[in-house]
Amino acid sequence: MRYSQMLIRTAKEIPAEAEVISHQLLLRAGFIRKLTSGLYTYLPLGLAAIRKVEAIVREEMNRAGAQELLMPMVQPADLWQESGRWVKYGPELLRFQDRHNREYCLGPTHEEVITDIARRELHSYRQLPVNLYQIQTKFRDEIRPRFGLMRGREFIMKDAYSFDVSDEAAGQSYQTMRDAYTRIFQRCGLEFRAVEADSGSIGGSFSHEFMVLADTGEDTLVICQECEYAANVEKAKVVLLAEPASETTDDSTGEVQDCIKVETPGMKKVDRVAEFLKVTPQQVIKTMIYLADEEPVAVLVRGDREVQSVKLKNLLDVAEVELAEDDTVWKLTKLPVGYIGPVNIPIKMVADQEVMTMINAVTGANEKGHHLTGVTPGRDFTPVAVGDLRQITKEDRCPVCQGALELTEGIEVGHIFKLGTNYSEAMHAVYQDQEGKEQAMVMGCYGIGISRVVAAAIEQNHDENGIIFPLPLAPVQVIVLNLSIKNEETTATAEKLYQDLQAAGIEVLLDDRDERPGSKFKDADLIGIPYRVTVGKTWEKEGKVELRTRRDGTTTLLDYEQAASTITTSIQDELNALK
Repeated sequence: MRYSQMLIRTAKEIPAEAEVISHQLLLRAGFIRKLTSGLYTYLPLGLAAIRKVEAIVREEMNRAGAQELLMPMVQPADLWQESGRWVKYGPELLRFQDRHNREYCLGPTHEEVITDIARRELHSYRQLPVNLYQIQTKFRDEIRPRFGLMRGREFIMKDAYSFDVSDEAAGQSYQTMRDAYTRIFQRCGLEFRAVEADSGSIGGSFSHEFMVLADTGEDTLVICQECEYAANVEKAKVVLLAEPASETTDDSTGEVQDCIKVETPGMKKVDRVAEFLKVTPQQVIKTMIYLADEEPVAVLVRGDREVQSVKLKNLLDVAEVELAEDDTVWKLTKLPVGYIGPVNIPIKMVADQEVMTMINAVTGANEKGHHLTGVTPGRDFTPVAVGDLRQITKEDRCPVCQGALELTEGIEVGHIFKLGTNYSEAMHAVYQDQEGKEQAMVMGCYGIGISRVVAAAIEQNHDENGIIFPLPLAPVQVIVLNLSIKNEETTATAEKLYQDLQAAGIEVLLDDRDERPGSKFKDADLIGIPYRVTVGKTWEKEGKVELRTRRDGTTTLLDYEQAASTITTSIQDELNALK
């Protein structure tokens, strides 16, 4: 490829629309262009990087025994109605009608379609296990598409689906995919971690996310510093420590006190109430009003804790939960915000497990300007459900080994699910076992965000000058800079080196533009090509070319005769080390 003939237009300025590093650099380096909100065109360099990820994914999926197919992006509503997700999936599902008024959607995922294929094509235990995958465009109508390829509405995804005869066999398929994903992200040259995760709208009993570790990640990860436990904060289990229950008094006897209403004029916030009553926030029960599928529910947590909404959604078994606005709270409960409490509250109530260990707590009195002291769960109120509902903190302990926890940020690039029979039972995807009896197929689902991998790689690998691509994902491996276009000998040398590298199987870009050297250096760094070979004054004076590695900036002078073989060997060794 010759720079002068390629569609590459770089920019010095940071685009106003770009909030995160990957979005900024993908636009500045000429990898993508925005069509409209959440939709991007992949320009040649961007598509080349995408194809690198696809190639690694295909190799490892095929190696794991999966078979590639390609399913339609447009899906009929009746399949989604069979599974029950037509309504449950929510507004991210883009629904529309064709000219015959039949309902369809643009596929955000393909569980329904693949289950329909399985029930049509697979009928006997002898045909199982089967793992089918595709690499295809998906569409999810995100309410706030942002961060470029990190959270767009249209994106490229690899999704695979396994079908097995039993839970045990499905567990083996799940492990096979987990191993394959580990190899994929290792080969991509990324620092990542597999963590326990919530299954979300996909469903199923068990899942892991593969997270690229990066400061700009949208997800918070909980990692034990002493064992292998790792989980998304939405899934991280809070373990109650064996310590005395929280009390609202310095009385060390632990005697349960009477519930008393006290005046707390203008005291709405936990900290102010605690200070006014001379207690700590840990001795206050905070009552939050949420809307769960539009129905109000009171959620109780300790005063210094925060509700984890995904845990709440799972406990209530609802599709959506959101914290109610103040005016909504008044309309639904006729209770004053800031003074709401669990005693005689007129709506459904659930509590975090920690709340149920408290005695003599402070709560709202459901009356403006008043709180209650001496409140004890079980005696003064009884929630309809109790569970782990709060956000874990670094002060908590590992649920496996009780070790210290670390909270860090990550970007989800892969997610694997043990689906069980959720879809196969709903859609009657069955097989005949050895005794001729019908059994529901046991399914697994395995996704990788192909386009997101490229963005995540940039978030993890960049500096003030631009992208630093891991070699396996770079759109090209080497850029040859001709710094003296008008010098015939220099131009001939650059051209010969370009040809030699191509003949050796190296992906190389020849910068043959009549531009200042500084501009060529800046563009090479911005684009992030791993190896840069400069043919310029050093060649003219000493007969040597300069090899520079983008990652660490080291430079080496090479005789021209050594250059192609040295570069080829370095690239092959680096790629082999990742396999």
